[in-house]
Amino acid sequence: MNEDTNKIIRNYLAGQTTLTDIVDDRIYCPRLPEGATLPAVGFFTRGGSSTPYIPGLVTPSVQFDCWAENVEVAGVETRGDITARQVYRALYDVLQGIQNQAVVVDGTTYYIESAIEEVQGQDLQDVDVPTYFRVLAQFSIMIKAE
Repeated sequence: MNEDTNKIIRNYLAGQTTLTDIVDDRIYCPRLPEGATLPAVGFFTRGGSSTPYIPGLVTPSVQFDCWAENVEVAGVETRGDITARQVYRALYDVLQGIQNQAVVVDGTTYYIESAIEEVQGQDLQDVDVPTYFRVLAQFSIMIKAE
């Protein structure tokens, strides 16, 4: 399978209102652009597997970073660590345990056969920008070409 699995995953996530209600269209691969508005999701393929016996079937291992920041509006502070965890929970809800989800990319239909969390969300605070928080998680996602 020579297709861009990152594009397939992004197209799937962009269609999931549970997630986009929080991050809008801020789903980036491989990383967030400098100065990106938060909350947002960044992801990249960190490895995975394929088999020559089943052409068109790959299982990338994907790292997701769910970002948020402390924000003060009208004297009320929204905690970035809590918002980052909300983004992660929404991501988990739209990925964990899904089966046979059709995704169309550039006129071609692909199927996310399954998605299973490999590493549960880890809460992290940015070292350089202490008001930025993220939750890091990893999923194994099986994708098949039609």
